[in-house]
Formats: sequence, C-alpha cells, structure tokens
Amino acid sequence: MRRIMRKKLASFMNSKYILIGLSALCLLFIATSFFTDKLTTPLRNAISTVVIPVQRGMNYIGLWISDKYDTLQEISTVLEENKDLQAKVDDLTEENNQLKQDSYELDRLRDLYELDEKYPGYNKVAARVVGTTSGNWYSTFTIDKGSNDGIEKDMNVIAGGGLVGIITEVGPNYAQIKTVIEDNSYVSGMLIDTGDTCIVKGDIELMDTGLIHLSGFANSVTVRNGDKIVTSNISDKYLPGILIGYTKDVTADANNLTQAGYLVPAVDFGHLQEVLIITCLLYTSDAADD
Repeated sequence: MRRIMRKKLASFMNSKYILIGLSALCLLFIATSFFTDKLTTPLRNAISTVVIPVQRGMNYIGLWISDKYDTLQEISTVLEENKDLQAKVDDLTEENNQLKQDSYELDRLRDLYELDEKYPGYNKVAARVVGTTSGNWYSTFTIDKGSNDGIEKDMNVIAGGGLVGIITEVGPNYAQIKTVIEDNSYVSGMLIDTGDTCIVKGDIELMDTGLIHLSGFANSVTVRNGDKIVTSNISDKYLPGILIGYTKDVTADANNLTQAGYLVPAVDFGHLQEVLIITCLLYTSDAADD
C-alpha cells in the first residue's frame, strides 16, 4: 500500500515539474517576444522611414515612365496618322490646283470660241503667246505658230474681243506680232455707229494708264465716252470691222477743226496668252501703211 502511495506521489511530483517547466518556458517566450519587440521596433521604424519614401518614389517613377511610354506611343500613332492625312491633303491640293488650271484654260478657250463666233466670215488659226522680243511686254509678242501652220506676214491678230495687231515676221514654227499700242503703230479706225473715221496711235508710255491716243475726228462728229471704234474700210492691212476699243474724253483740238482724245483697248495686253490669227490678207493697190 505504501509502495502504491509512493508511486502516485512520485507521478504527481513529475507532472507538477513538467507543468512548472512548461509555464516557465511560456514565460520565457513571452519575455523574449516583449524584449525583441522593444529592440526591433526602433529599427523597423528607422528602416521604414527610409525605405517607404524610396518605395513610393520608385512606384511614382515607374508610373511616370509607364505614362510617358503610353504618351509616346500615342504621339507616334498621331504623327503617323498626320503624315497620312498630310499626304491626302497634298493630293487633294494638287488635284484642286489642276482643276482650277483646267477651268482657267477652259474659260480662255471659251473666250476664243466666242471671239471666233464674232467674226464668222474669217478663217482663223489659234496660237499661244510664248514670249516677247522686247523689254516691254506690250510691244511685240511671239506666238507658237508659223509658216508651217499657214501664217503669213500682215495677217491680222485678234484676242479678247478685239484687235491685237499684225504679223510682222514669220518663221517655220513661230511668228511675231506688232501690237496696235506700239509707239509707231497707226490704225485707221471708225465709229461703228456712224462710220466717221479717226486715227488710233500707239503709245507705250500712255498704256500705263490703260489708254492709247485717238485723233482725227471732224469737229462736227458727236463722240461719246464708250463709243466703239473698229477698223475702218480704208486700211490696206487691217480687215474692216474689227473692234479696237472704246472712246474716252474726246474733245475739240485747239484748231477747232478736229477732235482728239483717248481709246480704251478691247484687249488686255497685260494678260495675253492665246490669240487668233485671221488667215486672209487685205491688200489695196494705192493705200499707204497704217
């Protein structure tokens, strides 16, 4: 019995020691954890103070780089689209310019056709102005038609509704025109309504005002501004009835016997590009040059 009691007592004492040991071990862990937290918290705080801003900065830089990369991609795409659009704009601009040029040429050809219809009794050849042989554009024109096209000296040249001048020189594939506004040009004209005659004299300097000289009307003739002057029936080189221009400021001369003034040419010599050459000649046996 005593032996049994000793065994139970010994077993109880062993359990008690084990419990005390476990409790001591738990207290040791708790104390260790407490002191470890006390020691590591300042270190963690110090590290966080340095690391967290750096981490934030790295995150910001990463986001900024990603955003800039996306922006550059978008810019590259937009530039490529702009390049394509600019190419289309250039094509459309070129096409529009060509259409304008075609329209302008069509208008000029229409003007030539209408001019041809005004003088149906004359055969004509169309030609393009390719240059001038003098320093003054209004003086002498060169055209791209010549003897190979049936052009001859003294043929009349018209454009823009009226008389340009006369052929003075002919080559195989070119010809030169002396205009009615050249200094030494004289054309016999007449009022289209009455047939009263006059002299149209060229003057290059006066052309800066858009006018040329008009003289020789009898004092008894009534001349109003805007009256039409055409080539007369007494010229030996100019065919009759071709419009030269319109009267302006015709007044009596000092002798009170004749009247003189100015003529506004029917042709815009400053923008002459195409002409019609009348291919028939007019000669009289006893007339002097106009």
